[in-house]
Amino acid sequence: MLTRRSFIVASIVVAASPAFAQAPADDPTSILTAIYTRAAKGKGDGGAGFVTENKAAKAKYLSKALVTLWAKADAHTPKGDVGPIDFDPVTNSQEPDVKSFRVDAEKTEADKATLAVTITGHRNDRKPADQIVRYDFVREAGSWKIDDIKGSSDGEAWAIRKMLTASLKN
Repeated sequence: MLTRRSFIVASIVVAASPAFAQAPADDPTSILTAIYTRAAKGKGDGGAGFVTENKAAKAKYLSKALVTLWAKADAHTPKGDVGPIDFDPVTNSQEPDVKSFRVDAEKTEADKATLAVTITGHRNDRKPADQIVRYDFVREAGSWKIDDIKGSSDGEAWAIRKMLTASLKN
């Protein structure tokens, strides 16, 4: 019979186990921290193409709605042309440069959140507004997924959803 004392001891053992301690947190801040930590490795010039490089990566990081929209936009792209997203949205660049980053939660609700990541590069050649990338997250089937990525380039605002939708109209 399971007594209260044995239940407490078992709970402590499970909580202290390495597998439990190493389980990745599934919250937007932890997800973005993991993405940017990987992007900043080495000289920080590898970028974060791993987030959108293939169907499996997109399914891991992006919402179902965003994955579907992206697939439609890619299918609509003429053969041999570059897709509608021709840059690394995570690093907001053609030539990634991530030295360090800061993640700030701007709005958090039970099923959606908006976070901003401020990127500092080695070259420091970006305008301050271009150093910030915003993420809209949604909760799907118990997990947080990126539903949109937004930023600006030379002062011109961009959003992945808008770019993908616009590409379908061409």
